[in-house]
Parts: sequence; structure tokens; C-alpha cells
Amino acid sequence: MSNVDECYIEILRLVKQAGSIIREKISQRKDVLTKSCDVDLVTKWDQEVEKLLIDGISSRYPEHRFIGEESTASGQKVELTNAPTWVIDPIDGTMNFVHGLPHTCVSVALLINKVAEIGVVYNPILEQLFTARKGQGAFLNGAPIRVSDEKDVRKALVMVEMGTSRDPEKLKIVLQNITLLTAQVHGIRTLGSAALNMCMVALGGADVSFEFGIHAWDIAAGDLIVREAGGVSIDPAGKPVAKHINTRQSTRSI
Repeated sequence: MSNVDECYIEILRLVKQAGSIIREKISQRKDVLTKSCDVDLVTKWDQEVEKLLIDGISSRYPEHRFIGEESTASGQKVELTNAPTWVIDPIDGTMNFVHGLPHTCVSVALLINKVAEIGVVYNPILEQLFTARKGQGAFLNGAPIRVSDEKDVRKALVMVEMGTSRDPEKLKIVLQNITLLTAQVHGIRTLGSAALNMCMVALGGADVSFEFGIHAWDIAAGDLIVREAGGVSIDPAGKPVAKHINTRQSTRSI
């Protein structure tokens, strides 16, 4: 596609606009709704940011398609085709946003022919702009980043998440996993955002990130950023994460 460069410039402009909304609203009172459960949250600003991004892209590229977290939650049909498709998480880390914790971000990826071409993750509170283009490397605020070369799990810093499910059996397994890990790794950290956790791996600040129960919009940008930083992004069966984004079940948990 000849205008990927143009798309990249445009999405950076829109993401910065979206980030200014998050930066302004994070410390203000918010009306909060729930989706799948009491800890799966959404605010007016999640919806406003997604609308800003979709409207902005559509005005320039009316033929482009979208897979957005909030539009999908509202019942919009999700189908990934070969058409240029933007996979959007308007505010990844909504709970952090609600509480005013500064680890929250906009996450956007562009897939063409079901292959990720652009990945952008922007934390406007800490001014962390992670970017990647297919075959061109990964960057933080314009500076190249690279995954760590740590091979010893005992020296690995691992990013984990509890997830939004409060099913007792699932929680039991999650806590067992964390207990097992604690005894075998250097340390465990959690930011409350799958996209930012993946970017910490791309940055080399963490060595591993894993989470169950995430969706295409959580990982589409982070997957490309990690791979362009020299890392590996796989599912629990060892298959590429991109495979899950490239299916009609792209919003299903992995």
C-alpha cells in the first residue's frame, strides 16, 4: 500500500489528540459503567477517544475498516478482512484511568491484508510514545528500543495481570501461577495495561509479559512493537499471537 507513510503520520496526529483528552480528564471525576463484570469498566472518554480516532481516519480514508473495543462492546459486528483495518483500544488501562493512575494509553494498529503494518501505543500522562512499522524497528519517543537479551528465567522481570474475570476457579489458577512464578523469577510487576506491559518488554525494561483473557485490541499494536524490537510474541500453544488477530475470532481471549 503506497500511502502507509501517510497513514502513519495521520495516526500519530490523531493519537496525540486522543492523548490530550486522556491527560485532561484523568484527574477529573468520571461517570463509570461496567461491561462484562464489575471490574470491566468503560467511561464516556473511552467512547469519545474511539470516536475521535475512527472519525478522523474515516474522513481521510473512507474505505478503511475498524475493530474497536467500545464499538464491539456496543454490538457492532467484528470481521477482519484484507481491507486496511485499524484495531483500536481507545484507553487501555481504563481502571487506571478511572483511579488516576498514570499507566494508561491509547493503542492502535493498522493491518493490511491481515498483516500489521503500524503499531502505536501512547501513554500521554508519562509522555511515552511507542511506535513500530513493519520491518523498520521499534521506537520510544523516536529513539530505537530493543528487547533484553536475558536468557536466565531466575533473572527475568515478568509482567503479569490478574485480568477482569472474578470467576473463583480462574482466580485460583491465576494466583497459583503467580505463586509459582514468584519462586522462580527475579521479580513480578503489573501496570494494569496489556499494551504497556508488552511495550515494557519491547523497551527491555521487562523480560516477559503474559496474560490470559485479552483481546485483539489489547495486543495488536504491542505485538508489532515487540516483534520489531527483536522479541517474540506467542500464544500459550507457542503459535504467533498475530494468528489470533488475523481471524474472525480476533476478539476472543487467548
